[in-house]
Amino acid sequence: MSTTESNSLYDNLENLDVASLLKNINQEDYKVAAAVEKILPSITALVEQIVPRMQAGGRLFYIGAGTSGRLGILDASECPPTFGVSHDRVIGIIAGGDKAIRKAVENAEDDQNQAWNDISVYGFHASDTVIGIAASGTTPYVIGGVKQAKTNGLLTGCITCNSNSPLAAEVEFPLEVIVGPEFVTGSTRMKAGTAQKLVLNMISTTVMIKLGRVKGNKMVDMQLSNEKLIKRGTRMIAESTGLDEEISKSLLLKHGSVRAAVEAFYKK
Repeated sequence: MSTTESNSLYDNLENLDVASLLKNINQEDYKVAAAVEKILPSITALVEQIVPRMQAGGRLFYIGAGTSGRLGILDASECPPTFGVSHDRVIGIIAGGDKAIRKAVENAEDDQNQAWNDISVYGFHASDTVIGIAASGTTPYVIGGVKQAKTNGLLTGCITCNSNSPLAAEVEFPLEVIVGPEFVTGSTRMKAGTAQKLVLNMISTTVMIKLGRVKGNKMVDMQLSNEKLIKRGTRMIAESTGLDEEISKSLLLKHGSVRAAVEAFYKK
């Protein structure tokens, strides 16, 4: 039996009080970061391959079904507002299409050819990367997608929570985060989902830093989509230039980003 389907270390959950349930879930969650730490060399190897490809104009695709697909879409959708990149640089694709983000689409994950069809809508070239996300490592949609991506010369990786899975066998850079049995047996939206989210955060954030989308420790290219972010950007400019907040805000609104505002100030 695979790790993700193995029996929970806890039983008779319905008889536990709320405090005990929460404590035990929290104890299981502690194991996730340690499992991710064990595969840091593998994550490093993958990211070091992605960066030059994206510097050459390549894109990063995430493909998945169910929870895994939603996590990929979440990470991809946060890259433009956080790092100021266009929406076509990191692309999340879920089995069943956008309607599957909210509601399960029956049998969508069982089609081995559909993921490559979904990727092909965007076009593809050799500098692109495809990362398949599947806790079980057995999802046909994801396996078929990375297999065809590799055949067409794209870089391939995966994030899975079982060892020696069919998905890992099809990619060049498998990331196997073994978090152990779920608190509720088989509920991979829990520890497996948390592990996938952590790894996705690490990949996209590190790639964006190496692409120059962070300066110091600041999101200097973030989109100014609400008042909170305008205030954050204003503080960044004030800290960098020594200007007061009123002038800093006017510079920000004039130039549209922290980076552009600071560069304009120092060009004077």
